[in-house]
Order: sequence, then structure tokens, then C-alpha cells
Amino acid sequence: MGCTSRRIDLEFFGKRILDEISASLCCVSESMVDNVVDCIVGAARVFVAGNGRSGLIARSFAMRLMHLGFEVHVAGDVTTPSITSGDLLIIASGSGETGSQIGMSKKAKEVSAKLVLFTTAPESSIAAIADFTVIIPAQTKHSNSAVSLQPMGSLFEQTLLIVFDETVMRLIECTNTNLANMRSRHANLE
Repeated sequence: MGCTSRRIDLEFFGKRILDEISASLCCVSESMVDNVVDCIVGAARVFVAGNGRSGLIARSFAMRLMHLGFEVHVAGDVTTPSITSGDLLIIASGSGETGSQIGMSKKAKEVSAKLVLFTTAPESSIAAIADFTVIIPAQTKHSNSAVSLQPMGSLFEQTLLIVFDETVMRLIECTNTNLANMRSRHANLE
């Protein structure tokens, strides 16, 4: 029973995952993504937050926002300043119930910052106080029924990455940013 004795049909496995992502993406509201773009453009600063794999995807989104020239911070990093009125907090949480993110959401609203949530749970605690909620229909690690063939929150995280990349593409268009400017902001201490 060794993995080396069997060849994996990559076309078969890739197709199953891509089909799931496509089905999830078809249900994401374009108008909500446009609202997120407007929030980002109108914000003094953008803060992003997420835990686990969702947090890694959120960090990648923060990186692209920085490449676009936005002042962006990852919540919880040691150099992250205080959030204030005029700022935007973007949270990636499949459940919308992560304790630390509920606390961040309440703090953001307390200081009159805008709050955007990317989630699978429109009835969640964070969704209840968010200015905008982008629903990504996908299985999370907390789901009781299997919507995906993939484990835990993989489908949510994969779809989230693509939605964030689409948001970046829309931001490139609406800010008339050129790729040379983005490249000039790329890290050079590598």
C-alpha cells in the first residue's frame, strides 16, 4: 500500500477541484465584489484579518493591495497600527464566528471603521455587524454536511483566493494602475 505504486490521474483530480471551485464562484455576487472595491478605494487604510488557511489567503490579498499602492496592514502583526474611523477591516472567516475576529469586528465598528466579511455564513455574528458580507457558498471545517469532496475548508479557501484576485483585477481597472508601478512596490529584500 504505497503511494509510489499508483499513478495519479492529474486531469481527473484537477477537474473535480476545478468543477467545485467553478460551482462556488458562480454563486458569488458580483455586486458585492464591486461594493468591496468601492470600500477599498474609499478607505484611508485597509486592514485584513483571517485565521489558519483563510488567514494565509487574506495575507496574500493584503500583499496585492500593497502592490496596488494602498496602505494595508495585517491585523495582529506587531507593526499594525490602531484602526480608526475612515479605515476598512476585511475579515476572511468561513464560519463568521471566530472569537478573535468577532472582537476585531466589534472594535472596528466601535471606532466607526467599515467592516467587510468574506464568509459562508450569512447568519453569523460577524455578518450581523458587517457593512458588507460576501457570501462564498462552500464547505468549511465546521460543516456537518459534505458539500465538497475536499477536506474541511479547502473549497472556501480556494474560492476566496480567486475572489480576492478578481477584486485586485477590478481595482487595477478602476485605479488605472499599471503593472510597472505594481512591480516597483514588490519586495526587494528577498
